[in-house]
Amino acid sequence: YGALAVDTALSTLLAVLVYVLLKVSLDGIRQWRAKVSVLIVGSGPVGLTAALVAVRSGKVLKLTVLDERPRTALLCRPQQIALDPRSVKFLLGLGVDFDNMEGCWHNEHFFTKIGVFQEYLLSILEQKKQKVNVKVHLGVKQFTEDYLRRLPGQDWPRIIVVADGSCGDSCSVLGISSDYIVESCNAYGANATIERLDQRQVPTPEIRAHSLYFDLSAYGVDAIKETRGVTQAAAMKPGFHLKIYGTFRNRYMALVCPLSDSKMVRFLRHTTNSSIMKNIFYQSFNAYKTDIEPRLNELTQRHMQCSRKLFEVLLSHRRVSAAYVEGDNVAVTVEGEAARVLNFDTCGVNLGMRGLESLGRFIYRTATAVDRNDVLEALSAKIQHSKQVAESFRQTGLASAMFQ
Repeated sequence: YGALAVDTALSTLLAVLVYVLLKVSLDGIRQWRAKVSVLIVGSGPVGLTAALVAVRSGKVLKLTVLDERPRTALLCRPQQIALDPRSVKFLLGLGVDFDNMEGCWHNEHFFTKIGVFQEYLLSILEQKKQKVNVKVHLGVKQFTEDYLRRLPGQDWPRIIVVADGSCGDSCSVLGISSDYIVESCNAYGANATIERLDQRQVPTPEIRAHSLYFDLSAYGVDAIKETRGVTQAAAMKPGFHLKIYGTFRNRYMALVCPLSDSKMVRFLRHTTNSSIMKNIFYQSFNAYKTDIEPRLNELTQRHMQCSRKLFEVLLSHRRVSAAYVEGDNVAVTVEGEAARVLNFDTCGVNLGMRGLESLGRFIYRTATAVDRNDVLEALSAKIQHSKQVAESFRQTGLASAMFQ
């Protein structure tokens, strides 16, 4: 009886081992062969980077990129973007070769025009057509309810990435809630733009100046007061931080200070004199501009547009940043400005890149999902990461972009 029991136990153990090995092998083969169709709505910097993430995931059978803007409108955009070190590292991991892209380096940041960045990413996607079925449709407003209805069942994308900006309507087409959570970044700020058509349209490193105080004594506001013959600057709240960026033709300025209730901040937040902020930007630009660009004068100052007064810097992010389309078995994720909007124009592209850091894993988990629960778990992880991106930026993002 003892020998029989041993033989039975060994046979059972062997059967279990064979079953486990067979199951692991089959699961490995299934995951290796698993592919998914991906539709990306929006071909801005975030949308095209999302397309590159999808291709690099190795789990995409068919990739489609839609944008209602024509190719010429995308590639001629004059705005400059500054990719911070974290975004540069992320893009290097995707195979982006910055040595073959027009732009310049400064303090580990890479500066280029949005159009140049988009053209480069489109060229990479063109090269990937040999391995992945990539289709880019530009200049046609295609993503509508009618477009979704006309899609054959077998052509339905398993994943939809919405990256059509804060003004896009893709989320409403898909039935995703439009509710936003609005949170303070604990700072006040103002923006200015200058367009000078006689200047060059080339990328330039950004200029930063810190601990600035402005002479507003003409308006009855003293920045520094004398007490017992000693200047009490050290007792004051931290001053303003200035950033000048963009090309020489399209110059942008951002002015920001930590949340405070100082006399000067109160005055600049509530003044009705719109020329005060323009004079601040005017004087700041002339003081900190590069040596090779001309000063602003009364004539060129007319081409400046700026905030009328200081406003509170706010970050808005979607309450629902990922969803599951019941019946069609489609997972949807919202990225870039479509998911997070900062009312202070200085670092939106980098904020959008943060959300894409979890997109590759999301695509892999969705492609290899066995059932609906696996897809929902992938969506839950993506939502959690989106919340972390917003919280991290609200805590430290603006400080790293402006105060350092």
